[in-house]
Amino acid sequence: MNERSSARLSTVLALLVAVLAVSSSAPLIVFAAAPALAIAFWRNALAALALTPITYGPRRAEIAGASRRAKVFGVLAGVALAAHFATWMPSVQLGSVATAAALVATQPVWQGLIAAAQGRRPSTAGWIGIALAVAGAAWATGADIGVSPQAVFADVLALLGGVFAAVYTALGERARVELRTTTYTWICYTTCAVILLVVCLTAGLDLTGYDDHTWAAILALVVGAQLLGHSMFSYALQQTSATTISVLILLEVPGAALLAWLWLGQEPRLAALPGLALLLAGVVVFILGAARAARPAVDPALPD
Repeated sequence: MNERSSARLSTVLALLVAVLAVSSSAPLIVFAAAPALAIAFWRNALAALALTPITYGPRRAEIAGASRRAKVFGVLAGVALAAHFATWMPSVQLGSVATAAALVATQPVWQGLIAAAQGRRPSTAGWIGIALAVAGAAWATGADIGVSPQAVFADVLALLGGVFAAVYTALGERARVELRTTTYTWICYTTCAVILLVVCLTAGLDLTGYDDHTWAAILALVVGAQLLGHSMFSYALQQTSATTISVLILLEVPGAALLAWLWLGQEPRLAALPGLALLLAGVVVFILGAARAARPAVDPALPD
């Protein structure tokens, strides 16, 4: 197997592990008996702690030698990641796993609109996809109006989570041009953890005193969704685009909904399912339209 084929295989395996890992995120958040923002803090803080020996060991020279531009993009990605967690994770606890996972999956649409703002306008198929996704989101949210105001608020938070996820991915793509996976994720997770710590302390949220099941869920989030999920997506950005990553993240929706149903007994709300299906169809149409309209340049590969 030549070097190029080996890199492609590594990327495919990284993406497979990432999808499986992030699918467990929402059910674990619901299972954990702790405030969502506190869970978000611990998953980032513990992940950053786990990466510190590597970053300040074998990778110390990379941090010292990285350009200010790369570091700034890494920090900004951490800020966007904090905003993503601060909106999406509470939405999972306030609403349903299936709806929250689907609404946050609008990330590719927001990614496309970011590209449009940079001068790369979506194709006709892209605009159709946006319209379908918006209609699906409106349908799903409308179905929740009859459930409770809390469910609608959860839907709004999940949509905002999708917006911030798109910003996080776009900024990470810029930082990864120069930074290796471990260095970039350490900068990003550390920034995110510091911001969430300030928010938790300001809000007076308990950061300790949880039962064993909650700590086990938090550790599972760190190892799974955080270190294997987000980090593997960051690694894959060396060989593929942010748009492709956004498409594959869609597989989290059925995976999370199935886990929540089988493990937590949380059945998807039937009235919302047509809207969720329309939303996902719109996102797929948008992605396919974007893929046909342009082939985004791949960032130079950096060995890790």
